[in-house]
Amino acid sequence: MTDILARKPRIALLFGGRSSEHSVSCVTAAGVLHAIDRAKYEVVPVGISREGEWSLVDADHEHWSLASGTVPEVPSGTGTLRLEATRGSRELVSSDAGRSPGPIDLVFPLLHGPFGEDGTLQGLLELADVPYVGSGVSASAIGMDKHYMKVVFEAAGFEVGPYVVITDKQWNRDPEAALATAAPLAYPLFVKPARAGSSVGISRVDDPSGLRAAVEAAREHDPKVVIEAGIAGREIECGVLEGRGSDAPRTSLPGEIAVAPGAHSFYDFEAKYVDGAAAALSCPAELPDAAVEEVRRLAARAFDAVGAEGLSRVDFFYTPDGRWVINEINTMPGFTPVSMYPQMWAKSGLAYPDLIDELIWLALHRRTGLR
Repeated sequence: MTDILARKPRIALLFGGRSSEHSVSCVTAAGVLHAIDRAKYEVVPVGISREGEWSLVDADHEHWSLASGTVPEVPSGTGTLRLEATRGSRELVSSDAGRSPGPIDLVFPLLHGPFGEDGTLQGLLELADVPYVGSGVSASAIGMDKHYMKVVFEAAGFEVGPYVVITDKQWNRDPEAALATAAPLAYPLFVKPARAGSSVGISRVDDPSGLRAAVEAAREHDPKVVIEAGIAGREIECGVLEGRGSDAPRTSLPGEIAVAPGAHSFYDFEAKYVDGAAAALSCPAELPDAAVEEVRRLAARAFDAVGAEGLSRVDFFYTPDGRWVINEINTMPGFTPVSMYPQMWAKSGLAYPDLIDELIWLALHRRTGLR
């Protein structure tokens, strides 16, 4: 560790990936590439194609942003990198002569969704003894799976809204019986892929006639589907940052997303990433002081309940009668400069470049393996 901190750490920014959130990951990488302090860190940008190929890619942040008017994507057919690691040595090696990036000190995974945010990449890095930013294998897997996430939160004493789960086996065995499990839930319903994010594949269903189509749409992204009853309440989010050493998790001021009336039926993918006028962040959210204190306390508890590390965003519903119903935890939340998580921390006094610094510091001081 002393040797690493005595020089510029070599940080591999890993983005793209095999999930339906590939392009969101690229946009996240654009933000980090633009803001990361090149005087402090040597940055190695590594893109993963939709086919899972790793390659050394353009370090220009504009190449991966939405500014060009096109959706960014890591190209296929150019993958030449592999990770080689032995105890004390970690290298990215290219099959192209003279193109190997060489040793790395840390991986900053900017991947969203399955095959990156769900513990699979984290397991690879643990096997290779490579330090990385963010949560470990189990917390990442729990945070990605909306089914088991709810199970963990219920066991930890949180209030969770009514829901049912339809597995692939249930659907293939008897779709009608699977749909019938949702009968006790009050409409509107929100039908979601169990292991996807960025509102990909989510549908709002206002009556039973639309339920089958919504389940089939969600199944295009994940064979396991979660159906949730709508919760009457305000959607409040809170950022969590791991404490240094044995310190408790730190929490941001809470934020609230307001979706423009008539623009979108809920805070969907278009509202998040495409239609900039569709939603606005209010931070700090207009809440009584006691409610602000309570949601920050609950967010830190949720972070610890799943065993999260590094960063997370915890989402709640604040009901008219003053209850906090937990919705989900995101162990790799949207991380563009305009995303909720960095904005909440900026409003709390930690600017985007400083937030990147803090996450790298935490990862460099955290050992790999069981902890």
